[in-house]
Amino acid sequence: MNIMLFHSTYGLRPAVRAAADRLRAAGHEVWTPDLFEGHTFETVEEGMAFSDETGKDELLKRAVLAAAPYSGRGLVYAGFSLGASVAQTLALGDEKAVGLLLLHGTSDIAESASVDELPVQLHVAEPDQFETDDWLSAWYLQMQRTGADVEIYRYAGAGHIYTDPELPDYDAEAAEATWKVALGFLDSL
Repeated sequence: MNIMLFHSTYGLRPAVRAAADRLRAAGHEVWTPDLFEGHTFETVEEGMAFSDETGKDELLKRAVLAAAPYSGRGLVYAGFSLGASVAQTLALGDEKAVGLLLLHGTSDIAESASVDELPVQLHVAEPDQFETDDWLSAWYLQMQRTGADVEIYRYAGAGHIYTDPELPDYDAEAAEATWKVALGFLDSL
């Protein structure tokens, strides 16, 4: 698979590169665009402030420009938290998208969004302050309405970005379970 993997609000950190390497070791071609142009952050608040200052439209523009040279190949869009939001937006707008792998995040869905049975897999903590139960229920129903084929995996007691070993949210058991299921998902596409 050809995978476009977007980083979280912390920026393009070592954990994102390690995830890309893990996917490459499984036989996938992976790109990790740096939407923050070299900036990384130690706290979610710093990253969110930078993201807000840069603006959602500019971040999406950077993401589209990064994906454009490869989208004709049929991409799996993937991302962590903020990057999952970006990945979701791009996947729902790319008729050649072959899959969507969301780690720790989702996004609003345009009323006009429509896909043809796009395989979607979401992995989130339970509970997650950014992905509440009510939000996830509404999101799931909206994704179903678009025509997506959605699977959701919840990890009790894990922190928001539990796959990053450098963050306080890290949960080794949940991270390994996530990667096992995600790699199976990618192999099924």
